Amino acid sequence: MQKELWLLRHAKSDRNRKVDDINRPLKKRGVKDAINMGIWLRNQHLSPDIILCSTAKRAFDTANFVFNSGENDDERMIVLHENLYDSNVDALKSVLASYEETVHKILLVGHNPELEDFLIYLLGQEALPENEKLFPTCTLFRLSLTASWQDLPAQSAQLISVVYPKTLVEYVNSL
Repeated sequence: MQKELWLLRHAKSDRNRKVDDINRPLKKRGVKDAINMGIWLRNQHLSPDIILCSTAKRAFDTANFVFNSGENDDERMIVLHENLYDSNVDALKSVLASYEETVHKILLVGHNPELEDFLIYLLGQEALPENEKLFPTCTLFRLSLTASWQDLPAQSAQLISVVYPKTLVEYVNSL
């Protein structure tokens, strides 16, 4: 069975708070964007097998609002990984390599520039969507993989879809 890797950048955080970077909370807009992403995923009947999340508060809160708020009866367990905070492509590959091939859909919730670098590594520059900003906050990329979790070579993925939070406002308001 084909595998999917989902990359979700944390929602908009509050940079004005006087807290350590890892403890930075979401802004109101970030909470709204994350809730909208959750509504969209539920309405599309999309759900990952595993949610792997950075240990940063803004990443965990994003994952929690996306998957464990609103009309969701099936609360999802979020697995925190230290290697998803302040990491690099090799660290992200290492996290994924620890999963068996029986896992088909993995969601990584993390940060830029790490997620953007990983996206470019997996897709290649030519396959990237044209957008003013490639990976804004609370954006979700769904990738199709043919390689195993243990062996993710460069350009081994294909883009299934990308969902930007700005496109979800109109969608959610139309429901």
